[in-house]
Amino acid sequence: MTVKNQTHGGARTGAGRKKNSGKFKEDTKVMRVPISLVAEVTSTLDVYKSQIKSDIEVMSVDFNAPSLSIPIFSSRVQAGFPSPADDHLEDQLDLNKHLIRHQEATFFVRAQGESMLGAGIHPGDILVVDKSLIAKSGKIVIAVVDGDFTVKRLHKHKGKISLKAENSEFKDIEIFEGSELIIWGVVTSVIHQYA
Repeated sequence: MTVKNQTHGGARTGAGRKKNSGKFKEDTKVMRVPISLVAEVTSTLDVYKSQIKSDIEVMSVDFNAPSLSIPIFSSRVQAGFPSPADDHLEDQLDLNKHLIRHQEATFFVRAQGESMLGAGIHPGDILVVDKSLIAKSGKIVIAVVDGDFTVKRLHKHKGKISLKAENSEFKDIEIFEGSELIIWGVVTSVIHQYA
């Protein structure tokens, strides 16, 4: 039996990508993904990568977390003087059930920037986003334009598409032929904290 020096294939000293040289400067791991899920996994990774240069932060949703019901009172809050005699417990409110219509298609993002102040979206607000809804003109959407994530109001008119800011200090984003536009979902609720 003759053993030859291997010159093709296999591990060679100095070959391949240098350790910790990628975008994230850390080791990588090879994973096997079913073909039916490749597009979904790729799009999820694109979302993660785009957060580095975006005006929103995508947050994961833990749907296995225990339900938390909070008392809700039936009397309406008056702008004048309240009537303590009217206050009585109506029901229990679970915010997951109230804010999330399609659990498997919902994710949260945290807004960063002031381009949507006129729509009541402030920096740090949490947006509830539903990927299963059709993005119609006039809806506030989470979009990726040429690789950059943004939250804007979708506007379609006479075959032209733009993403409108809700703050006059920011320019609208015009979508031209050759631009890459991906709508990630429709904003259904905004969670804004005052205190």
